[in-house]
Amino acid sequence: MKIEYPRLINAAFEAQKQSYSPYSGFAVGAALLTESGKIYKGCNIENAAYSPTNCAERTAFFKAVSEGEKSFLAIAIVGQKMGGAEPDYCSPCGVCRQVMVEFCDVDTFKVIMAIAESEYQEYLLKDLLPLSFSKESL
Repeated sequence: MKIEYPRLINAAFEAQKQSYSPYSGFAVGAALLTESGKIYKGCNIENAAYSPTNCAERTAFFKAVSEGEKSFLAIAIVGQKMGGAEPDYCSPCGVCRQVMVEFCDVDTFKVIMAIAESEYQEYLLKDLLPLSFSKESL
């Protein structure tokens, strides 16, 4: 399946609008593309206790997996400090990268960090989390 970058990036921007980030003011949106072509959107959801906070990427993955999806091609991520800050590329945290390793082929899964529909950086998961701990590690 061909990845439609503008469609995936726009879905991430749509998800970002749902961000619940009253403490950091940093809104993140993610759009996860399955092999079947479905897109699952996620946003970051903060909590006053911080530790229960969930990242946008994990929200998207958990939604997809909870509905039976386990084959993924790519994820688009957008993030920005609210209040007029210049957009910058938002990379997934280490925990999110580890969740991606659990469900994705590190050699083919694409992580797309975007600041606009036509401005993005693309990475393979293996390049973002080298020497990862996976099922094969057990």
